[in-house]
Amino acid sequence: MGTAIFLLILILIVSVLYLQCSYAQESTISAVFVFGDSTVDPGNNNYLPTIARGNFPPYGKDFANHEPTGRFSNGRLVPDFVAEFVGGKKNLPPYLDPSLTIEDLMTGVSFASAGAGFDPLTSQISMALTQSQQLDLFKEYKAKLEVAIGKEKTDDLVRRAGYLVSSGTNDFTFNYYGPLQVRRKAYPTIYEYQQFQWQLVEQFLQGLLDEGAQKIGVVGVPPIGCLPAIITLNSKNPISGRECIESLNSLSRSVNQMLQDNIQRLERPGTKIVYADIYTPIINMVQQNTKYGFEEVHKGCCGTGLIEADFGCNHKSPLCDDVLKYVFWDAFHPTEKGYRIIFNSLKSVIQENIA
Repeated sequence: MGTAIFLLILILIVSVLYLQCSYAQESTISAVFVFGDSTVDPGNNNYLPTIARGNFPPYGKDFANHEPTGRFSNGRLVPDFVAEFVGGKKNLPPYLDPSLTIEDLMTGVSFASAGAGFDPLTSQISMALTQSQQLDLFKEYKAKLEVAIGKEKTDDLVRRAGYLVSSGTNDFTFNYYGPLQVRRKAYPTIYEYQQFQWQLVEQFLQGLLDEGAQKIGVVGVPPIGCLPAIITLNSKNPISGRECIESLNSLSRSVNQMLQDNIQRLERPGTKIVYADIYTPIINMVQQNTKYGFEEVHKGCCGTGLIEADFGCNHKSPLCDDVLKYVFWDAFHPTEKGYRIIFNSLKSVIQENIA
């Protein structure tokens, strides 16, 4: 009798464990797909005719093997941390890398392109991939996978994947407020341009949903007025009077509020679209720098730290003594430490809504 009870209990335990494992496998993210700009581009621009690249030293100096992969930082980006966190690979590769295998593709890639924006004119200025071109590449990706593993498995992988969309900052910094200011002729007020941008965001998200995406994280814009290059270009005394430009930070908050107010209404049955806040962690790093061990918050580590990015940050550029003390790597992009802090602030959102 004792043996029978023991066996019964053992069977129950095995059954529970089996159900738990089955649920875990079903709820696990199959892959991570990323769309957007230089903050999430791991090197797609290496394969495009553009000067917006980071595939040379000192970029990547703290990446594996000190390799300049095309990431606009000294090391890893937020999507790399996300992919690792949900159980995938440690570093998310660029889709345009011709050396990728089917196995590489199956666990996720980034379609992002440095210099891109939701506004196609923004991407054209930088010779980057537009958001619609990135979506077209995702369709191409699906077709490749269907040939390799079949339509049913491809559809299942796409359905269970996590999607990250991070774009929009360049629409304001390089386009609307850029030197040409072409869009200001068509949209005289910033509110009108924001409305136009939202229509493009909505169009892109609808396109992702149409392709089978079910779990989408939409990243807001950073405090634009705190980017070192923006401070340099908008300060009366950019050398000694360096501080965040509040009018542009106010714009960032307005753009982010519009995203939060609108993205959830795009959800369909069985889908989830969530807002990912990067404004708060970045402004916290700037305003509460000692809490995170930062000493320099208004300059980049590379060069003078005032204006350099991509080709302006090169092997001849002087570097800061300790990158861990800097929020920004170049005049536009955070250091790996900064990106990790941003990722840590998003963990709960990923756990609750994406993973």
